[in-house]
Amino acid sequence: MNLFAYSLTLLTVFLASAAFGQTGDPVAGQSKILTCTACHGNDGKGLLPIYPNIGGQGEGYLYKQILEIKTGVRNVPEMQPFTLFLSEQDMRDMAAYYANQPKLITGAQPLTNEAFGLVAEDYLTLGQRLYRNGNFDTGVPACSGCHSPSGFGNAPARYPMLSGQNRDYVVKTLTDFQNNLRTNDGESRIMRGVVARMTKLEIEAVANFIAGLN
Repeated sequence: MNLFAYSLTLLTVFLASAAFGQTGDPVAGQSKILTCTACHGNDGKGLLPIYPNIGGQGEGYLYKQILEIKTGVRNVPEMQPFTLFLSEQDMRDMAAYYANQPKLITGAQPLTNEAFGLVAEDYLTLGQRLYRNGNFDTGVPACSGCHSPSGFGNAPARYPMLSGQNRDYVVKTLTDFQNNLRTNDGESRIMRGVVARMTKLEIEAVANFIAGLN
């Protein structure tokens, strides 16, 4: 590699690192979340099961979601009006505030599925197997590959923390990806590819396991 190419590579890495490293001010963010608290509270706990827990979520991921809702890349009609007039700094500060709140654990429920003869223990085992190993027979990859075995996500890649997330929210999210109602997983369609072959039972089982993962 010649000197010019080497220097260009260093500059590219530096600029990418600087862009990713740009963070918000959680103290400033506290004064900007008033419109968020009706659904997410002050601590980031979803006030209804269909709302996500965002306390302790990765700052980069939160910023990305707010930005994409504002620009229409992610379609959340009930949230977009509140994002329209947010500045770049507002979005970063709000993301930083919620990222600095304690992580929340909803907890798996003792659910059964009589149609498939699954008692609560079998149901939880199915969810655990899907999360950790996927389904080799149908080509469903393991969730842990991107979201980590602990469910803490991957901050540099902006893959979200799933640990303790509300079960109903996870079911809705996976179903929306499956039905192309949510499409902000990039050109690679990574989430849509994951859920394409998942059954309704698998989606519900893995969502229940995630709710108790920590």
